[in-house]
Amino acid sequence: MAFAVAFGIIGIGIFIALAFTNGKSKKRKFIVWGITTMLAIAPFLSWIISILYGIYEKEGFAAIGLMMILFPLFFLVGIILLLIGIFGEYENIL
Repeated sequence: MAFAVAFGIIGIGIFIALAFTNGKSKKRKFIVWGITTMLAIAPFLSWIISILYGIYEKEGFAAIGLMMILFPLFFLVGIILLLIGIFGEYENIL
């Protein structure tokens, strides 16, 4: 049940981001996807991956340790996307 809720939140976040960026400028796309990555994708995807790894290893500390690595990593990706959108240095990236 918890996994379904987490996947549902990720799916709703991606759907809303797609709706807000359909036909918009690259600047707006980077900003929206950065916010979506930070708020919807990073916490729930890191939780899902970490819990599945913890179940596989049968060790709760492994799950927490992996979550402490993955969440800041995904969050940093979202911050980078957001900053690229705000400051407009996206012409040389793509």
